Amino acid sequence: MAETTLTDATTEVPEHEVLLTETAAAKVASLLVQEGRDDLRLRVAVQPGGCSGLVYQLYFDERLLDGDAVRAFPTGGGELESVEVVVDRMSVPYLSGATIDFADSIEKQGFTIDNPNATGTCACGESFH
Repeated sequence: MAETTLTDATTEVPEHEVLLTETAAAKVASLLVQEGRDDLRLRVAVQPGGCSGLVYQLYFDERLLDGDAVRAFPTGGGELESVEVVVDRMSVPYLSGATIDFADSIEKQGFTIDNPNATGTCACGESFH
């Protein structure tokens, strides 16, 4: 069972089991600094779509919705000491144990998600089931 974190004096927010690597956390922090925002969280969600049925969504969000699970990750230094990843209540079971990384090579650039819950992907790699 995930731990519960206290975000303010009255609201307890559950903690999810998604992991953000230090490389990915540093990239998220870099993007937030570029935007001049320290009030945004990286939201990770699973939505219906794609050839295999489900697609990932990653975007910055300033909102914290009822049922969201939040976890902070250290950035390894820089202007922001940590970044938060938020997962909505419906996506938590699909993403439990998933690891988000950031690749920056000739072959691949961008965020990657290694999800042990994905039993298969489509040929284009854009969706999973």
